[in-house]
Order: sequence, then structure tokens, then C-alpha cells
Amino acid sequence: MTDTVYKIVPEAIWREARAKGVFEGAEIDHRDGYIHFSTGAQARETAKLHFAGLNGLLLVAVNTLVLGDALKFEPSRGGDLFPHLYGILPLSAVLWEMPLLIGVDGQHAFPEKMP
Repeated sequence: MTDTVYKIVPEAIWREARAKGVFEGAEIDHRDGYIHFSTGAQARETAKLHFAGLNGLLLVAVNTLVLGDALKFEPSRGGDLFPHLYGILPLSAVLWEMPLLIGVDGQHAFPEKMP
């Protein structure tokens, strides 16, 4: 569906993942049984709904080609297909990470061009 998906994650949790060499998920991921991701088109809405006003977040870009069949696109919010990873995220799949800061408009500031 897309070569890049995105994870919004608290920086403290991501630091733990870096130390382990893998990301095993945040609390919501453990509860739901898979790691939640968003496509570039979905990430802003995900931030508004689940991370509004929160600081200390990172936006992590992940190469879907590395994840193989463990990544499934499944219906979720409004019937839209969301990427869900059934397994751990190897950090070798991470393309980049950046702070997800809150802009002057009160919304998280995403890169202008997200695939």
C-alpha cells in the first residue's frame, strides 16, 4: 500500500527501544495486540485524536518493505485502512525519527512532505 508508515511515540519509550534494539510497542499496542502505525495521510489526524497537546513525542518513519507479512492494513477509524504490525519493530526498519513539536497553531508540526 505504501513504502513508509509512521509511529508517534513518547520519546522516553523510544529511548528504551533504542537501548534494546527493537520497539515492542507502547501501552495501547500491547493492549490491542499489534503496533499501531499511520500512513502519511493519517498521521495528522492520529496526532489530533490521540496525542493532542502532548509534548515529548517523536515521529518515526518506518520502511514497510522490511516488515514483510507481519504488517497488515486493516479497517479502523471510519473504515480507513491502517497499518498494524503483528510483531516487534526492528530498528533496522526505521528510516528516520524527529521530534514532533507543537506549532504556534497548537497542533503538532509535521514535515511538509510525508510519503
